[in-house]
Amino acid sequence: MIRNNISFDVSSEVLALGIRCACFVVSGLHNKEYDSVFETEKNESIEHILDGFLPEHLQQDPVLAGFRELHTAIGTSNRKCISASETLLKGLLRTGTLPRVNLLVDIYNLISAKTRLSLGAHDTTGITGGVHLRITNGTESFHPLGDIQAKQAKPGEYAYIDDNNDVLCRLEVRQVEKTRITTDTTQAFFIIQGNSATSPEYITSTVQQLIDSIKWYCGGRESMLYLPG
Repeated sequence: MIRNNISFDVSSEVLALGIRCACFVVSGLHNKEYDSVFETEKNESIEHILDGFLPEHLQQDPVLAGFRELHTAIGTSNRKCISASETLLKGLLRTGTLPRVNLLVDIYNLISAKTRLSLGAHDTTGITGGVHLRITNGTESFHPLGDIQAKQAKPGEYAYIDDNNDVLCRLEVRQVEKTRITTDTTQAFFIIQGNSATSPEYITSTVQQLIDSIKWYCGGRESMLYLPG
C-alpha cells in the first residue's frame, strides 16, 4: 500500500518466519527535546514495569523469546543481536530508567518497554521510494545509528530496505543514520514488529496506543500502510 509517497511490502519469505508487523506514517509532527507532562507519565509507567520485574523474566517472556527464536531460525547470534525491546528492558533493570533522546523517540521506547514489541521510527526525508521487509542478499548498504561509516549488510537476514538498497533497520535490532529522528522531523515512518508469539490483535492495539500518544504529545495525522493479517 502507498501513503504519503511511501509504499511498504513484506516478502513471503519473511512472513514464513512468523514475523508480524505494522507500519504507518505520521505527518505534521511537532517534535521537541523534552515534555514535562510526558516525563511524569514515563516515570509512572517505569515504576509499573519494574514492579516485581526480575532479570530472569527476560528469558521467560514469550515475546522476547520469540525474537530470539527468529534470530536462531536465520542463523544469527542472539549474543550479538538482541531485539531492541530486550535491550531497553535490560537497560531499565540496570539503571532504573529509559534513555532520553527526544520526545518522539522517548514515546515509542516507552511503549516498546511496556509491550515488549520492537518499535522504531524513521524520518521520511531519508527514505528513498518504498520500504520492503525482505531477506538481505549482501549487496545492501547498512549505516548503523551512531557508527561513522556504512558497511555491507550481512546476507540472509530480514531487514527493512528502501528503493536505494539501503537498510533502514537490521532485524528488529539496529536503526540507521540516514533516517534518524531529530527535533526537526515533521514526518516519520513507524514500525511495530512482533513475532509468532504476538497476535495480530496485540500488534494492532499497540499501533493505536502509539498513534494516540504521538498525536497527544506531538500532533500530526496518521496514514496506515500495513497491518498484520
